[in-house]
Amino acid sequence: METGRRERKKLATRAALRQAALRLALRDGVENVTAERIADEADIARRTFFNYFSGKEEALLATAAVGAEAVVARFRARPPEESVLHALREAVLEVMDRDDVAGHEHVAVLRLARAAPSLLPQQLSVLAAQEKALAAAIGSRLAEPDDAYARLCATVAFATLRLTLDRWLERSTGDDPPPLEVLRAEVATAFATLAAGLDRP
Repeated sequence: METGRRERKKLATRAALRQAALRLALRDGVENVTAERIADEADIARRTFFNYFSGKEEALLATAAVGAEAVVARFRARPPEESVLHALREAVLEVMDRDDVAGHEHVAVLRLARAAPSLLPQQLSVLAAQEKALAAAIGSRLAEPDDAYARLCATVAFATLRLTLDRWLERSTGDDPPPLEVLRAEVATAFATLAAGLDRP
């Protein structure tokens, strides 16, 4: 029971720091955010910040990392008889429904990442870690080991998701993102295209 309370407190602290980082970045710009300011904004001891994040970039992109981790987890939970691409598509759609991809915080993080070049190295780091995790999950479903196939599928799946999220946000009007149904349709179409094969005359 005590371990459970400690874990909940750690999760709450992490969320508070993540949300504080986002508030500061939206208000003052990414370049004006520091680890110290994030800790102060969250009303948490400054030294505590580095128990949770390596720097402001990781804190700012933590929401996107959580979303990617959720996709990998849902993919692992899909029925083993499903094809890889079908399971990936369903995992992405499940995360959209369960974790509210259209929520204000997630959309704000996605927009920040698109607009702030300084966040690119952290974006690439998050992407590399999640592609590796997804490739391992794909490999565990295969009847015969095929590392190249698993890694290719993982890379293409996350590239497809990034593309569909970008296309969805480009349709925004003001601060409001398009309906989530639009994003679901984009994802379904993109994965259907992958399943059909990319080669064309």
